Amino acid sequence: MSSKVKNIYVCSNCDAQFPKWSGRCLECGAWGSLNLKTVDTKEAKAGEVKTESAELIDLSSIELKSLVRIKTGINEVDRVLGGGLVPGSLILLSGDPGIGKSTLVAQITTPALTPRPSPTVATEGEGNIGGVIYASGEESAGQVKDRLLRLSTNLDNFKFISETNVEKIVSALEKAKPSLAIIDSIQTIYSSEIPSEAGGVAQIRACAVKFLELAKRHNIAVILIGHITKDGQVAGPKTLEHIVDTVLYLENETTHDYRILRATKNRFGSVNEIGIFEMTGQGFQEINNPSLVFLGESGDNISGSVISAVMEGTRPFLAELQALASKTVFGYPQRKASGFDLNRLQVLSAVLSKRTKINLNNQDIILNVVGGLRVDDPGLDLAVCSAIISSMANLTIDRKTIILGEVGLGGEVRAVTKLEERLREAEKLGFKKAIVPDGAVKAGGMKVVKVKNIVDLVQAVSG
Repeated sequence: MSSKVKNIYVCSNCDAQFPKWSGRCLECGAWGSLNLKTVDTKEAKAGEVKTESAELIDLSSIELKSLVRIKTGINEVDRVLGGGLVPGSLILLSGDPGIGKSTLVAQITTPALTPRPSPTVATEGEGNIGGVIYASGEESAGQVKDRLLRLSTNLDNFKFISETNVEKIVSALEKAKPSLAIIDSIQTIYSSEIPSEAGGVAQIRACAVKFLELAKRHNIAVILIGHITKDGQVAGPKTLEHIVDTVLYLENETTHDYRILRATKNRFGSVNEIGIFEMTGQGFQEINNPSLVFLGESGDNISGSVISAVMEGTRPFLAELQALASKTVFGYPQRKASGFDLNRLQVLSAVLSKRTKINLNNQDIILNVVGGLRVDDPGLDLAVCSAIISSMANLTIDRKTIILGEVGLGGEVRAVTKLEERLREAEKLGFKKAIVPDGAVKAGGMKVVKVKNIVDLVQAVSG
C-alpha cells in the first residue's frame, strides 16, 4: 500500500474538483469559489482491499401492503397527486415568487388537521393526518400564524419550526413524528456538514437527501417548497428533481387570477392531470368547471373563432381558439402562436395551402388560445384549420359547434383519443353540433358532421 500527497482545488459551492486553479468554477459557474486542498491518496494493488458485498433481496418474499393515501380535502390537489398524499413521499412544489405556494400548502393543512373517524379497515385512498410541522427559514412564527388564521386553519395539531439548519429540523421531526412536514423553502436550508453557503448546489442536494431519508425511514410525507430561476427551472441542481418522488409546478395564468397546478414527475400517479384554482382574498378556490374558464366571455359569433376540447389526464374541458389571417405587408409571411405549438401551426398552414385551394403563401397567420392556456393536443388540429379557414373567408362558426380531429400531412382527418368523453363535456354545456373525423361515434343529442379530409372541412365550414 503506497501513499501520495496531492493538491487539488475544490469548489465551495458545488464540490467540483479541479487540478488547477481558475477564477470561475467550470461546473456551477461561481466566481472565486475554488479553494486549495491537500489530500492523501492511497493506491492499492489489485486484490489487497476486500469490499463487503451488497445484500441480495428476494422480491418474491416481500409482502406488498395496500397504498394508503392521505386526502388533502382539496380535490384539485388530490387529482394532481394521483389520489392524495402518500406517506413517506418527498414532494417538491415550485413556482414564481408570490404565486401562492405557501398559501396552497397552508390550505392543504386545513382539512388535513380536521379529526376524522379511523376506519376499522384501512382501504386504499383513505388515511388520516395526525399532525403537521411547518419549518420556515423565510418567515417568522407571527407571519405564518397570521396567514393560517386568515385561511381558517385549525392550529391544534400544527407546530412551527423557525430554523434553517437541516440537522436540527430533522432531529425535531424524528422526535415529533408528524404525518406531514412542510419545508419553506429548500433554498434557505443548510447542512453544517457541507462547507458552503445556503442555496448552493451542494447544500440543496445534501439537504434534499436528508429529508428523503427522513421520509422513507419514518413514513412522513414531506413537501419541499422551491424557487425557480429566470429560465423557469427549479433553482438548484437538476438532480434535485431526480431525488424527490413528485415534482409539482404552480403556474400563473396571465389574463385572470387563475393558478394551474401541474405534475411533471409523479412516482405514485399520472403526470397528465392538472388542477385549476382561482386566487381570492380567502386563498385558493377550486374551479370545478374549467371549461367555462378557457372559453371567451363574448357570446357573439366572430370570424376565426372556433371551440374545441382538450384532454388533461382524465379530464376534458373546452377551449376557444382564435385565428387571424391578414395579407403580408413586407417580406415572408409570419406565423405567430400563443398557447399553441408554433411548429405545428406552420405544418397545418402548409397542409391547407397544398391540399386545398386556399392560398396562405401571402398571408400572416396569428393563432391564440383564449384564457392563456398552453395546449399540446393533436386533437386541436382540425379546430386550428377551421379557425384559419373562417378568418380567411370572413365566415363565422356557430359558438354551439365543437370541432375535433387530427390532421395528417396528406390532408386526411384522423380520430382523436377519448372523443366521446370530449363530446359529452360539450353536450353538457349546451353544444348542438360537432364536426368530427369519419367513424363510429356516440354524440348524444348533438348533430354530427363527419369529415374525411380538410376538403370536406372547407365545405362543412363554408356551408
